[in-house]
Formats: sequence, structure tokens, C-alpha cells
Amino acid sequence: MIIINLQDSFLNKVRREKITITVYLNNSFKLTGTVLGFDNYVIFIETDKGQQLIYKHAITSILPFKQVKLFLGEQEEQ
Repeated sequence: MIIINLQDSFLNKVRREKITITVYLNNSFKLTGTVLGFDNYVIFIETDKGQQLIYKHAITSILPFKQVKLFLGEQEEQ
């Protein structure tokens, strides 16, 4: 059985491809930038105001600016 960690796969993909994301926080605040790194507890992003360290427990959702293909064989949309 193959176990896939979707969170790590997603964050790695947007980091490697420098895809801009918007991070929505529990307090309704949002941050837009690119992922520089992450671990089990935090995401480190570069925003227009500088670098920010965000604790994952404070995040409600992450919206990428373009489609993120996580799996091999995903078809291009026409």
C-alpha cells in the first residue's frame, strides 16, 4: 500500500515551481507569496513585505494562483 502525504506533496510542488499562493489564516487575515520551505509545524514564505513564518495550526486554507498537478499522468485541460 502506497501512502501519499498530500500536504507535503502540494507544498513541495508550489515551492519547487515557485507558484504564488494565498494563505488564509484563522483570524481571516491572508498572506500572498511563495513558499521558501516548510516542516511539520510551519511554512516559511516570501511576501511583498518580506519573509514570514506561519504556523500550520493557524492556517484554514491555501489557494494556489494556478493549478497544481500532484500526480503523474494528469491530463492537461483543454
